[in-house]
Amino acid sequence: MANQQQLDLLKQEVATTWNMWRAEHPDTAIKLNGVDLSEANLGEVNLAGADLSGADLSRADLNNANLSKARLAGTDLSGANLAAADLSAADLSQANLREANLRYADLAGANLHGADVREARLYWALLEGALITPEQLSQARVIGDSL
Repeated sequence: MANQQQLDLLKQEVATTWNMWRAEHPDTAIKLNGVDLSEANLGEVNLAGADLSGADLSRADLNNANLSKARLAGTDLSGANLAAADLSAADLSQANLREANLRYADLAGANLHGADVREARLYWALLEGALITPEQLSQARVIGDSL
């Protein structure tokens, strides 16, 4: 179950307020699984290690967000802006990344098993050690990736 206080805080003046709160509460588990954050402005937020599994982040702006080691299994990230986001070691298994912008994103060590990456823009994304199949890559838009 999602934590309502965390969700309310995240919807405020996002980057500044949220990141200050995260710095003050570094050991607090972030539980936002199943929440609806579609079209939310979450650019530059620190969601490292957060549980966002099954959440709706479709069309959300996560530009430069820190999602390293986040649990995003089954999350809807279709059409999301994840440009330059840190998704290293994130669990994106079964996630919907269709038409997502992942330009310059760090996906090193990420689990993309079963993720829908059709038409996702993986331009210059770091994919070193990522669990992604050649079939998945053939469905995405890839330029200058680093495997």
